[in-house]
Amino acid sequence: MKFLEKNPPRKFIQGAKQDIEILDVGKVEMNDNENVSILCNGKEHEVTKKDWGFYATQSVNSRLKNAGFKTALVRNELDRYYIMMVDTDKMDEFHKYLEDEKNYVEEWLDER
Repeated sequence: MKFLEKNPPRKFIQGAKQDIEILDVGKVEMNDNENVSILCNGKEHEVTKKDWGFYATQSVNSRLKNAGFKTALVRNELDRYYIMMVDTDKMDEFHKYLEDEKNYVEEWLDER
C-alpha cells in the first residue's frame, strides 16, 4: 500500500447549492488482499482490495451496523445512486444533508 499525498490539496465545490468545499488530499494505491482502515469520529471503516476489485464495505447488516453505521442506498434528483454509510450519532445531520441536496434514501441496506 502506498499513500500519495496531494500537497496542497485539490479543492472543489459540490452540492446542489454549490456550497460544499471538498479537499482532495491524496490517493491510496493498494495491492491485492490489502486492507485499509478509515477512522471517523472514533469509528472504523475498512476497504479491502481484491484481484477482481474491492470490498467497498464490511457486511452492512453485521460489522458496519455493530460499528455504529447505517448503510443507505441513496438516489439524487439526476437518478444517480450512491451507497452512504451514516454514523448513527449523526442522523440529524444526514437528514439535513439529504434535504439540502435533494437526495432520497431508496433503502436502508442494513435493515434487509
